[in-house]
Amino acid sequence: MYHNIRNYDIRYLDVDFKDELRLSSLMSVLEESACASADELGFGYDDIMPKNIGFVIVNWYLEQYRPIKLKEKLTVHTWPMKPKRTAMFREFEVYSGNEKVAVGTSRWCMVDLKSFALLPTSAFFADDKREYNDFRAIDFNSWHLAPLDGGDKKYEKLITVSDYDHYFHCNNTKYADICFDAFSVEELAGRSIENVQITYIRQCKYGELLEVFRHDEGDASLLEGRVNGEPRVRVAVKFRKI
Repeated sequence: MYHNIRNYDIRYLDVDFKDELRLSSLMSVLEESACASADELGFGYDDIMPKNIGFVIVNWYLEQYRPIKLKEKLTVHTWPMKPKRTAMFREFEVYSGNEKVAVGTSRWCMVDLKSFALLPTSAFFADDKREYNDFRAIDFNSWHLAPLDGGDKKYEKLITVSDYDHYFHCNNTKYADICFDAFSVEELAGRSIENVQITYIRQCKYGELLEVFRHDEGDASLLEGRVNGEPRVRVAVKFRKI
């Protein structure tokens, strides 16, 4: 069974004011492993870029079994599922020593880099002979996040150069920081992420103002980032008390 396995040290710049791994840092670690795995399997950036094809992530679902702390050493296992017609799923398991501390699943689509139109996976995988694992890291398939009906505006962020990646849009990990900036220090003190789901609706470009609205129900929050009233990202997060 194929796994890409990589090790990471949790550094000072990876953690928040509680010395816990930030969501954006966890996502960055997972995506580093995803990119290394894709390179290893022959559909990485250098393989698909010459064909004017790119991978973009459209959904995340992550569960953390406990907070991940400063100076821990993590081992990330990742593997892709067999490409479907319009999407490719990738699974993750995260260990600290022998302890599984987090799992995740993600959904990726292929795009034409000139028009950013969605492409069928057959644009690259038409004659795919690779062998794929048939098991999931977590049994999760509820990808739809309902629109936020109203909510209170909590934060706004102008998309700037530091938010950009090589696809000339706001990098997906940046939305995690933006949405968590919609909470106060007091609201996050004594709580950590139990699970989080992210749906990317439409890319944000340089100079756009992303307004973040939030609705809370107990230990769960639904957030929606909007540009001129148009939804661009939704985040559902459930917290646990620590």
